[in-house]
Amino acid sequence: MIRQPMGSTSIFKRRTVSEIRLAPFLIILAAVCWGTIGIFTRELQAAGFTSVQITAARCAVTALCLVMGLLFTDRDKLKIVPKDIWMFIGTGLLSIVFFNICYFTSIQYLTLSMASVLLYTAPFFVMLMSLFLFHEKMTIQKGIALILAFSGCVLTAGIVGDQINSITEIGILIGLGSGFGYALYTIFGRVALKKYHPITITTYTFLIAAIGILPFCDVGNMVQLSLGNTGILPYILILSIVCTVLPYFLYTKGLKHVEGGKASVMAFVEPMVATLIGIFLFHEQMTLLNMTGVVLIFAAIVLLNSRTRSSAPPDTS
Repeated sequence: MIRQPMGSTSIFKRRTVSEIRLAPFLIILAAVCWGTIGIFTRELQAAGFTSVQITAARCAVTALCLVMGLLFTDRDKLKIVPKDIWMFIGTGLLSIVFFNICYFTSIQYLTLSMASVLLYTAPFFVMLMSLFLFHEKMTIQKGIALILAFSGCVLTAGIVGDQINSITEIGILIGLGSGFGYALYTIFGRVALKKYHPITITTYTFLIAAIGILPFCDVGNMVQLSLGNTGILPYILILSIVCTVLPYFLYTKGLKHVEGGKASVMAFVEPMVATLIGIFLFHEQMTLLNMTGVVLIFAAIVLLNSRTRSSAPPDTS
């Protein structure tokens, strides 16, 4: 009989504990990457791309990069069971495509900042669905962190005074739809992680999302804009890799060891980073409300991370 080396079990345990401790930081790093999206989308918008076209280009190039990468490195990760396609329809169509269309539509009825805040109602939906679907506990600390993070998002977005008077019922409904769709990635992603590697989930998510969103944009116009200004191609590539492939992979991998509710609150780092980039890179005005919002979001992340470290490790089977 072949005996297992005595040190192998302890090495595996140390590796697992390290992955658990690293998981929250993977999610935070993913949110930081998402927060840099504005740098590249501004260039594409200046070149004539609409918001939906930017999303379509982002999904298509992301899917192409991931599929080509796996074809040359690890084809086994492209294998899925046909009956599991519903998981990727959930992450790709019901989440990525649905929330993007709702978000860009809500901008037509609401201010950009209000639409962004409604998008970040996602953690409320995640916590509610996780409570029933995954039996996650709603702790006082998670509740406080959620309130801190959402309040910080409102202040960071600058929702004050006259902006509240411009709210419409249809805008609120569509905006909440974007938050619900955004939340579905965490829910379907948690389910898919039980059977598939994070890179497999990310690949099929954007492959299906690209197929789903292309009918909503003028593909011919997108090609014409790209060929007419080759200088924007690097922005599309960076947007796809740095702001999409990398963060979605990191977020999905982090979900393996972090509860969906906690992960969605940690993602509030995204608007905080976007605000700081706007101030330091684009010289946007920094107000006391913005700064207070950033501090509240940071406090929520610290609260959740300290809780994650002190809690018992989840089942890693």
